[in-house]
Amino acid sequence: MFWIIFIGFLLLSWIVSSRLKNKFRKYSQIPLQSGLSGAEVARQMLHDNRIYDVEVISVPGKLSDHYNPANKTVNLSEEVYHGRSAASAAIAAHECGHAVQHATAYSFLEFRSAMVPVQSASAKILNFIFLFSFIGGIFFMQFPIQLVLLVIIACYGVISLFSIITLPVELDASKRALAWISDRGVVSSSEYAMSKDALKWAALTYVVAALSSITMLLYYVLQFVGMSDD
Repeated sequence: MFWIIFIGFLLLSWIVSSRLKNKFRKYSQIPLQSGLSGAEVARQMLHDNRIYDVEVISVPGKLSDHYNPANKTVNLSEEVYHGRSAASAAIAAHECGHAVQHATAYSFLEFRSAMVPVQSASAKILNFIFLFSFIGGIFFMQFPIQLVLLVIIACYGVISLFSIITLPVELDASKRALAWISDRGVVSSSEYAMSKDALKWAALTYVVAALSSITMLLYYVLQFVGMSDD
């Protein structure tokens, strides 16, 4: 059952990710009527929201775009930074949406940021457990299996909560982005539809991640309950 769930979500994640890349590739080939680059869109959105202490920079990689609240930078992949398409405009505005959230102390973003160290530690603990279960299962024979399951459940609980909190953060950033590029006239009506579609598939990657972590949490909870009943 574990491997069915794992492979199933791995396949689903691959399908959604591939669909997102195809959408971005397709929409990136259509020039934006306004002629603005992703970097220009980002800087204009920040300026319109009276955010002057956030820097827009280019980073390597594909779809590696993100906002870093620690050093207040909107990091755009080279394709988005220099791109002049509906896809580039949408992603650049989305990342600036996170900067706006940060500037306005958006509660879900603050909660998510506070959870990052705990989520990171939980992921490392799970990696440690699964690694040793494959190459050194005898190590865990020193501990009651119920204790190991409780640790796994706790870690997946943190990761699931983090994934759930991420959803409103991402959806709100997209909502802010779409509203701004429409009101500001950055995109035409047809380009707006492309931007919305691209961000929809980006959001679905987070939905799949949340469903995956929640399903794994429920799986281990059922395993623990089943052992408790024996």
